[in-house]
Amino acid sequence: MQVNTLILGAGAAGMMCAAHAGPGVLVLDHAKAPGEKIRISGGGRCNFTNLYTGPENFLSENPHFCKSALSRYTQWDFIDLLARHDITWHEKTLGQLFCDGRSGQIIALLRAEMARAGADLWLQASLAGLSHDDQGFRAEIDHEGARRTVRARNLVVATGGRSIPKMGATGLAYDIARQFGHSVTETRPALVPLTFPEGRFSALSGIATPARVANERTSFEEAVLFTHRGLSGPAILQISSYWREGEEITLDLDPAGGLLAALREQRQSAGRRNLTTELARHLPARLVDHLAPGLPAGNLADQSDATLAEMVAGLRAWHLRPGGSEGYRTAEVTLGGVSTDGLSSRSMMSRHLPRLYFIGESVDVTGWLGGYNFQWAWSSGWAAGQAIAGGETG
Repeated sequence: MQVNTLILGAGAAGMMCAAHAGPGVLVLDHAKAPGEKIRISGGGRCNFTNLYTGPENFLSENPHFCKSALSRYTQWDFIDLLARHDITWHEKTLGQLFCDGRSGQIIALLRAEMARAGADLWLQASLAGLSHDDQGFRAEIDHEGARRTVRARNLVVATGGRSIPKMGATGLAYDIARQFGHSVTETRPALVPLTFPEGRFSALSGIATPARVANERTSFEEAVLFTHRGLSGPAILQISSYWREGEEITLDLDPAGGLLAALREQRQSAGRRNLTTELARHLPARLVDHLAPGLPAGNLADQSDATLAEMVAGLRAWHLRPGGSEGYRTAEVTLGGVSTDGLSSRSMMSRHLPRLYFIGESVDVTGWLGGYNFQWAWSSGWAAGQAIAGGETG
């Protein structure tokens, strides 16, 4: 079988590319249905982009690489696409956009765009072999109980990273990259809960509180969630992309900075009440109980300004050393990937082998939590599709 473009992976990036790559496109995926990560994202409503998407929201060894694709296919372009398909949406916090309906609407949109472009889709298909010669790419595919040979002028690798292996995630993209002379940067779980030994926070499981979480590189102010295994919530997921084993993180439990003034005011009106009782007006009661052994004893009226200031300073700089993370099992994305040194930032094409493309999560471009990784999928998939449709060869 001969096709113009073979796309490995029917996720967000792969389907987006298929919709724009012109005629003769075949998309392969090992799953029973396309877009499985889309389906489960955003609590089933798909956080499909972010209003504030910019290069500063991405990690990469080359922080400039993502600029071209993001600027040429923006969050506004994808929002326009939703409007054409009558998909309504709403904004949550920090520019995060979600479908009003279910995430399946995004998958249906991409399927419709693929159908409009004439792209074919083979599901439950696995790659048994891949090579390249003067005629292009040759793929051996196991599909519908038979081994099939597919030849293609263009090959697009959109198989993602290692995150959520129960959904079939593997390192296939990295293997293909190395096969054709590309280097792969260090890969690790990102946007992932952090764990602590001996069930340190198990008694606090289910408690969430606003906080600023920081390390030596950056900080994020969002909710922190205590779990049986450790810490989760948006702020923790964000910092996990910047954290390394053995390092400390710091929790500021008073990110708005008003706790000291509030306690001093309460001292005038409720001074005879226990300090921890009054503190529980500002922090979750179970969290205050957990912290109580390290807090001053007695009534609020017994505490001097200096004592209150020292206590609040400690609450604003709670130093913790995670034991690890929950790993790829629950990581939303994979940090690192195919090195951008070997790719064109405009077309996503290999600099080593013309007509070979890497897009989406397989590339060393990793977004923050909040819709940024989907926008990278749309932008990089669109960029590769445009290059293929336009006949670019280098």
